[in-house]
Amino acid sequence: MSARGALSPAPSVERRILSIRGQRVMLDADLAALYGVSTRVLNQAVKRNPERLPEDFMFRLTGAEKAEVITNCDHLRPLKFSPALPYAFTEHGAIMLASVLNTPIAVQASVQVVRAFVRLREMLGKRSAYRCLDVTAADTQRRLIVQMGYG
Repeated sequence: MSARGALSPAPSVERRILSIRGQRVMLDADLAALYGVSTRVLNQAVKRNPERLPEDFMFRLTGAEKAEVITNCDHLRPLKFSPALPYAFTEHGAIMLASVLNTPIAVQASVQVVRAFVRLREMLGKRSAYRCLDVTAADTQRRLIVQMGYG
């Protein structure tokens, strides 16, 4: 991994962050690929460490959520043929999972995951700040129109 690559999250990691149930999450298949293990190995680690991965760190998708994710995310189409419902991991769950797996690749990749979640949070924060400014400007404009007798 180059020094430059270590400074910012890979765009592919950011594209793997989904919004499900109002939370930003990554699915077990994506994290397994990123952490260099099979999904089966990842899920076994989850089952062996329930105390390190509480309910607010992860959840299992419903059948409807799985179908929607498969429909909207081309890279997840292979999940269509799996009878299992995937796990979704929040930012905290994804990081804890790397420590549970404790492989060199997982530790390195967890840095990329953290940076991707932070970058997404920053981008969403800027977008909501701009929306706030737009609402404030529109409100001010309406008040001026009313005060000037045009409305």
